[in-house]
Amino acid sequence: MTTRVARLAGALRGCPLAPGDRVAIVMANAPVYAEAMYACWWAGLAALPVNAKLHAREIAYILDHSAAGLVLFDAEHAAKVAAAASEAASRARLVDVTTAEFARFAAAAAAPLADAGPDDLAWLFYTSGTTGRPKGAMLTHRNLLAMTTSYFVDIDPPEPGGAQLHAAPMSHGSGLYMLPSIAQGNAQVIPDSGGFEPDEILALIRAWPGLSMFAAPTMVKRLVDHPAAPGADVDNLRVIVWGGAPMYVADVKAAVSRFGFRFAQLYGQGESPMTITGMTRAMLRRAVEAGDDDALASAGIAQSVVQVRVAGEDDRALPAGVPGEVLVRGDSVMKGYWRDEEASSRTLRGGWLHTGDIGSLDGRGFLTLRDRSKDVVISGGANIYPREIEEVLLAHPGVAECAVVGVPDPDWGESVLAFVVARPGAVLDAAALDALCLANIARFKRPRAYRFIAALPKNAYGKILKTELRALVTTQA
Repeated sequence: MTTRVARLAGALRGCPLAPGDRVAIVMANAPVYAEAMYACWWAGLAALPVNAKLHAREIAYILDHSAAGLVLFDAEHAAKVAAAASEAASRARLVDVTTAEFARFAAAAAAPLADAGPDDLAWLFYTSGTTGRPKGAMLTHRNLLAMTTSYFVDIDPPEPGGAQLHAAPMSHGSGLYMLPSIAQGNAQVIPDSGGFEPDEILALIRAWPGLSMFAAPTMVKRLVDHPAAPGADVDNLRVIVWGGAPMYVADVKAAVSRFGFRFAQLYGQGESPMTITGMTRAMLRRAVEAGDDDALASAGIAQSVVQVRVAGEDDRALPAGVPGEVLVRGDSVMKGYWRDEEASSRTLRGGWLHTGDIGSLDGRGFLTLRDRSKDVVISGGANIYPREIEEVLLAHPGVAECAVVGVPDPDWGESVLAFVVARPGAVLDAAALDALCLANIARFKRPRAYRFIAALPKNAYGKILKTELRALVTTQA
């Protein structure tokens, strides 16, 4: 791999691209993905992995905003990249990595390793843009080194001779965790499907000893609920690290019951990649065996390279148990947002990353995430955290998934609405769910209405899109 990376780096430099220039990568998971990213760093360039499932117009915006000088893409996304490039004002060079032309392109003379500094841009990470245009978080080599170090200390250090399975997109968490994996000489395993198919994942677990995988909670749930999961041979599975959203307590217990203590978790953001809090396999095991549901419902404790604070509107730390905004500082926190000084100043004010997440710390240091600040329901002046209600609803054996949102209410400002997906064959009714809520949470928190739907809308990484659920309420009003 080193020889191929050095040659591809030579080709990138010869485009010509200058140190710090951005190279966009728009493709499905593939071995060449890893080579392309390392070639960028070898050449002193910045990698710009783009969510390949974005619309061409969204990709065009990223190409323009980042002023990318080159786009590496695959045949699957050729038409989309061409459409994006035609719409973009900037004129990046386009290179299809699945052609003979690329093979000749990548056979250039090997380039010497660039002398990049710790604060030089390494990865330009564009946010999902759920509240407007996506912003480019500038991740430096220092940020990625801190993340890698923290993974070894706080999450689950890879063992030499193992392998990492990339079933989640390499443009995000799975690609980030490629760094500690490759640092230990692990093989990088790409499913033939290029994504997450439970049958394929179970087959790859049987084939690769010492296998680790990063997954969103929805992916873990799909694997656990798959008909082939009971009795599946998972002896080769070392760990599945989940992140991107909290895992519900019932789902944690189901996963451990099915596959054993082969799970760890993390909480991070693109602005502090994969690195805010976490829980190792050992911590998770202790919590399960002790019946410590509070720990299981949490996002773990602060990772070693950061400080974590829960603060009020004045940014001062709040007492244990009091919800506030999660603030983070440390070497993993981004340099700022690309070409957006106002957003950078606002988000990094006072030297702390303001995550926009609402959480609380207990006396042991466990951080429990309540919700995104925009997802908190304010009804009659009281803050209601949807996740608390979702945990209760998921305890019903007939509920497969659910999501709680706030909707306008003329009397209370907002009221609670629950979207519920039933398990196959289950028959649900609002009265039974309401009784469950009344038995477990305060009356004012319970949903005022329920909507039963076939599936919850999710993005490419398995996150539930509550913005779409709110829009559904508006359009059907």
